[in-house]
Amino acid sequence: MSKKVFLFPGQGGQFIGQGRAWTERSPSIKEIFQMADDVSGRPISKLCFEGPMEDLSKTVNLQPAVLAVSLAALRLMKEEAEPDYAAGHSLGEFGALCAAGVLDEETALRLVTKRAALMNENAEKHPGAMMAVIGLSVEALEGICELARNEGLVVTANFNTPEQTVISGDSRAVSAAGKFIKMKSGRAIALPVSGAFHSALMADAAACFAEELGKIDFREPICPVVPNSLGTPVQSAAEIKENLLKQIISPVLWTKTVASLIAAGATEFIEAWPKAYLGALTKKCLPAASEAVVSFCSK
Repeated sequence: MSKKVFLFPGQGGQFIGQGRAWTERSPSIKEIFQMADDVSGRPISKLCFEGPMEDLSKTVNLQPAVLAVSLAALRLMKEEAEPDYAAGHSLGEFGALCAAGVLDEETALRLVTKRAALMNENAEKHPGAMMAVIGLSVEALEGICELARNEGLVVTANFNTPEQTVISGDSRAVSAAGKFIKMKSGRAIALPVSGAFHSALMADAAACFAEELGKIDFREPICPVVPNSLGTPVQSAAEIKENLLKQIISPVLWTKTVASLIAAGATEFIEAWPKAYLGALTKKCLPAASEAVVSFCSK
């Protein structure tokens, strides 16, 4: 029996025009973007449809924008099927919680708008950097981070695929790690972010966001959700909330997430996005013998 996973991307896959085609043929989708504009107090729909990219890519705009597009995709996806599991990468975890009925759309948009503002404020106070690393084992990269900590905090932050791990931390420490990575014949790619997301440098934002989450009642999920900080499916509102409280400073365990979903019998992964983005990473996490299908919302 087919088991469907609804996937929700985080930052990084944005493009001008995202979601616009869906609004042209569905009043329901227009409603989502209007909600995003109203809840965030920002011109989210205009930025999604017209840009400019520089403004769309700012954290305070991008997080609610990505969630708005993902929620639009979710409405379309639910016209055909309900998920057996839901998972999201970083910011995408909020879309997953909507798919599982834990949060409603408006609450998720409100939380993400606050999350974005707090993370942006934290990044201005404690600037940092992130770097994608390809071609080194996690063990080798952990050793490099330990060496680079002479320059400041640096940690492994996103375990995206067996071949790609993202590090995060103080700019000087990340730069120092980059030099060691090249010495070890790894490939280091600086990411266009201003903050050290998913590291202890985001502690202030995490503490403030925890206060916001404390005001929200989480509903019991209609399907299991895979928290980023855990990497395995859970089906308890209390456990989902507990893991979300620490998500901002915890690593994103995406390789573990995909492996645990395959072990749970997942056969189809559908990304709530107009193009393949998170799905491309997901494919790279699949076992060689897996027959699971990965697609995106192509309506």
